[in-house]
Amino acid sequence: MASPTNGSQLIAQSLKSLNVQVIFGIVGIPVIEVAEACIALGIKFVSFRNEQAASYAASAYGFLTGRPGVCLVVGGPGILHAMAGVGNSTVNATFPMLLLAGSSETSAGPTKGAFQQLDAVAVLTPHTKLAVRPPSLEQLPESIRDAYRTAFWGRPGVGFVDLPADFIQGTPKEVVRIAAVDEQPKTGGSIARISALANALRGAKRPLIVVGKGAAYARAEDVLHSFINSTNIPFLPTPQGKGVLPDSHPLNVATARSVALRGADVVLLLGARLNWILHFGEAPKWSPHVRIAQVDISAEELGRGGADPTLCVAGDITEVVSQLSASLGRWRYTDSSNWNQQLSASTVKNLASAAKKAAIVKLPLSYHRSFTLLKDHLEALSGGSSDDLVYVSEGANTMDISRSIFSVSKPRQRLDAGTYATMGVGLGYAIAAEIAYNHTHETGTTSRKRIIAIEGDSAFGFSLPEIETMSRYKLPIIVIVVNNGGVYRGTSDNSPSWGTDVWEADPEGKRANALLTSTALGFETAYHTVAEGLGGRGWRVKDEEELAVAIKQAWEYGAGPSVINLIIESGSETKLEFNWLGKKDSKL
Repeated sequence: MASPTNGSQLIAQSLKSLNVQVIFGIVGIPVIEVAEACIALGIKFVSFRNEQAASYAASAYGFLTGRPGVCLVVGGPGILHAMAGVGNSTVNATFPMLLLAGSSETSAGPTKGAFQQLDAVAVLTPHTKLAVRPPSLEQLPESIRDAYRTAFWGRPGVGFVDLPADFIQGTPKEVVRIAAVDEQPKTGGSIARISALANALRGAKRPLIVVGKGAAYARAEDVLHSFINSTNIPFLPTPQGKGVLPDSHPLNVATARSVALRGADVVLLLGARLNWILHFGEAPKWSPHVRIAQVDISAEELGRGGADPTLCVAGDITEVVSQLSASLGRWRYTDSSNWNQQLSASTVKNLASAAKKAAIVKLPLSYHRSFTLLKDHLEALSGGSSDDLVYVSEGANTMDISRSIFSVSKPRQRLDAGTYATMGVGLGYAIAAEIAYNHTHETGTTSRKRIIAIEGDSAFGFSLPEIETMSRYKLPIIVIVVNNGGVYRGTSDNSPSWGTDVWEADPEGKRANALLTSTALGFETAYHTVAEGLGGRGWRVKDEEELAVAIKQAWEYGAGPSVINLIIESGSETKLEFNWLGKKDSKL
């Protein structure tokens, strides 16, 4: 590369040296010069309509590729909008991101009132692993390298670099060395802890392995597949740990989740945390006598919740599992307490219940029926398997129900709202997946992946304009908007609301009553028409025949996004339940 003549070129060359292939963001003064310098070096720039979606995309790209996704925004309000992705990245702990943002000139001082002035380092320091403003233009490469490395070494998170306008436009006064960053060194666990963990597994009557998204991020699929097969221990994937081992694996007990958690006596937690998703490792969801062992790259995470500190191991999952396998030798779990029988009985019961729900043919379509049909159609179009299908899902009921229906056979091919339960991530995630799997080479895939975004109608509304982003870059993403006319549940045009008010409908089917419940949305919103206005294709679907036609046509359309507006039952007759709160009476 030629020597940089200004700061924007220096920034671009720094990113190129880090093997950055794509940047997500929105340009404006002063970062437009940075984006153009990156494009000149062959770095793809994906321009979004909202910084939130761009930051979500960058963080998801980090999870999918194992290297930080890069997000470039303007200062002030651009940073505040991008903080949504900062929080999402930090809490998910496997979504590394480098955030770069423009700022006012260094001569403006902290209180002069310059254009979009914000003390970004002060704002972001509590929410990132490293937030820095380089002391000079010449130190930009070092700051970018350090923030990038910090974002994915150790526990993944966010690195931030502030880019003053005069640095971007200035001329380096000396030759600047631009360094690359190696992969994170992999560390093994304590030999004593490995031995204690091996002994605990040998003595278990009802062992269980929980596979979290940390295992997916660590690329632990090969070593885990070997370990599970050799030890014969049942495993339970977390929502984004699905696919590390195929859902079809005979030792997968996801369908018997409640029985598995409540009955296990020794649990090995691999790349998952004892937070709300796993009920903190506490009774009544877990046995009060369970011993929970954790393996995590982040030592400070160990021993939280109900975990047994004596069985916790700090280290890279691939290294620790290899050590544990060697310590166990030829040992293989043999069931002596009807554990497998209990799990099998629960699996059979729950599968039968799900099949019964999926078999109900009625109008409007139900979640279970429509999702089962979608799964069958998509897998048929994909050659009879889910190997090349990537599912992005968000929305309370949409996400929860779809998780158990859409099977995943490969790691890092299911994304959802995650640990932060963030609504609005779906379209950004879908764009990131399309770019990661089909437009860059970091993931090492050999076949094209089809990206399927399954969106609740409420969740879809958070980032709907990004359909235009998909259209502009001709990304053939299939978006299914699961339209029940509301948040959690809709309200049908003839259903009573909470209280004394009653819905009425005019001849056109619109709501005539002005008093709406807090969960109500427009059940006749023409999302498919909006998609066409944004450059995509759209279908309104209300029955099984229309669904089959729409999904086939969407699959065959390769010039941009397809949006299927799927009308389903409102669910307005049921109570809202918030089981994740851990309270018996958490209903409305």
